[in-house]
Amino acid sequence: MLRSMYSGISGMKNFQTKLDVIGNNIANVNTYGFKKGRTTFKDLVSQQISGSSAPTATLGGTNAKQIGLGSQISTIDTVNTQGSLQTTGRTLDLGISGDGFFTLLDGNGQRYYTRSGNFYLDKGGDVVNSDGLHILDTNGNKINIDPNSQSFSIGADGSVTTVPASTAAVSIGLTKFPNSEGLEKAGQNLYRASNNSGTPTTTNPVKPGTGGTGSLVAGALEMSNVDLSEEFTDMIVAQRGFQANTRIITTSDQILEELVNLKR
Repeated sequence: MLRSMYSGISGMKNFQTKLDVIGNNIANVNTYGFKKGRTTFKDLVSQQISGSSAPTATLGGTNAKQIGLGSQISTIDTVNTQGSLQTTGRTLDLGISGDGFFTLLDGNGQRYYTRSGNFYLDKGGDVVNSDGLHILDTNGNKINIDPNSQSFSIGADGSVTTVPASTAAVSIGLTKFPNSEGLEKAGQNLYRASNNSGTPTTTNPVKPGTGGTGSLVAGALEMSNVDLSEEFTDMIVAQRGFQANTRIITTSDQILEELVNLKR
């Protein structure tokens, strides 16, 4: 009886976590380059009432008797499926069609990675993201576009072409990881390498379309891969699961009350 109470509590906690993940997904439904989260469960330890027995010459074998003691969080995954590309027509809006991440450098020399491709020019011509982090080229250097250029364009292979033509060939690079789902979210649409993501397959970013990376789509942004219909369905399932676990606690409490009232 008390076991069922604690099983219900574990289920409530797990479904609350699932609702937290769903809420974050819905909050970021319009966040460029956002990758949704997914919660999975697994059962807790089971208490063995009696063990199994092997068959004998006269009797067959019997199975073990076990009572489960609830559930726990198994994983909270980052689902790195491709988001749809939305056309913007802006030159520095870049979408990735395929694998790979843009590589960004902060003021401390720390590298971050992102799928959000809304970039900007600062007054010196450096290409930066909305927080001022510099995007790196295939040589691991900051990308600079001559402020005196009349216009510029970015190709599917990341090459930057200016008018008039610049003497230095520059190409926006992409970074690929052995396990991209192992990257840690650092906030501000950024990821950082973790112990399980592995190190980038190359020291410096590579030209888009090589090394297993996708191609760039200039004038487009990758939308969030959150599917609202799926999220609302999961929300209903989580809500009902939470309610069912509260009923387990309520029913166990009613039975305990009956036991207490046996002695009047």
